Amino acid sequence: MREFAYQRTTQIRDALSSVARHDGARFLAGGTNLVDLMKAGVESPARLVDIRSLALGGISESPDGGLVLGATATNSAVAADPLVRRRYPALSQAILAGASGQLRNMATVGGNLLQRTRCAYFADPSEPCNKRAPGSGCSALGGAHHNHAILGWTEHCVATHPSDMAVPLTAFDAVVRYETLDGPGEVPLSEFYLPVGDRPDRETALPDRALITAVVVPAAEVAGKSRYRKVRERASYAFATVSVAAALDVQDGVVRDVRLALGGVASRPWRARLAESALRGGPVTAERISAAADLEVAAAEPLRDNGYKVTLARNLIEAVLTDLAASSGAASGGAAGNGAAGAGEESDG
Repeated sequence: MREFAYQRTTQIRDALSSVARHDGARFLAGGTNLVDLMKAGVESPARLVDIRSLALGGISESPDGGLVLGATATNSAVAADPLVRRRYPALSQAILAGASGQLRNMATVGGNLLQRTRCAYFADPSEPCNKRAPGSGCSALGGAHHNHAILGWTEHCVATHPSDMAVPLTAFDAVVRYETLDGPGEVPLSEFYLPVGDRPDRETALPDRALITAVVVPAAEVAGKSRYRKVRERASYAFATVSVAAALDVQDGVVRDVRLALGGVASRPWRARLAESALRGGPVTAERISAAADLEVAAAEPLRDNGYKVTLARNLIEAVLTDLAASSGAASGGAAGNGAAGAGEESDG
């Protein structure tokens, strides 16, 4: 690890000024991703500005009944918060499905959203990677990619976004608040992550040297009827092969509202708007759930070794929505289909 300067700050303005004054400066919160990348030689900041003493660790109710999650609130604190568990259970479940207890005690809300891909080629400076070194190529395209993207990728990058937390936040229309030296701003999470395009190194719409201060989750009645399910290659402490955050509100047998987002399938959390539109406003039946799942994965473009993800994503969507419909007492038309239950069983943990 190369030598770097370290600075603590207690004021947002001081933190922003310090990063603006020093080339190569980075904000440091929990450091669970950044420090690993520094050790691997992928990141080499000249200065770390420690923001853990800023007053950004709160978790509170917003005026509309939603949530305001401070950027430095730890993952453990968010997962255990009574408001989160009661009003947004899928968010709590997603956090608990990610990493270990020790890491959740250190990792923060803002850092979680900004974590980099876990593609092995990105983490190895000896390998070409357009996300790390633009224009060098994508080693995963013709290499080891069994756990890479099936949606939204380009020939420039086929990596996936690793966050569990960001998947339900995407489904619940969360908004990212930030501060710059020019003042505050905000961006919907649906627009926060940029499409891969031909510059996969440009990952977010966050302004240069901006500091995330909070994530706002709007009030949504449907969010209280939500679930997160994750399939991974081992029982714990593994990134998602495919994950689903879903919420379903059924009144008199009709889908009043539905939210659906996928993890592990694209460079960003994937909002399943096609499936949502296919279900919203109609009866909740096994046939319609199955058709909605088919519709969402129809645009998938699997690589040589990850075609299994298409079937897995489709079955997981079906399984989670079927379970939610059954728990609401609104399911009709029989079981959701062969294979869906198996996908759900693998994801428990």
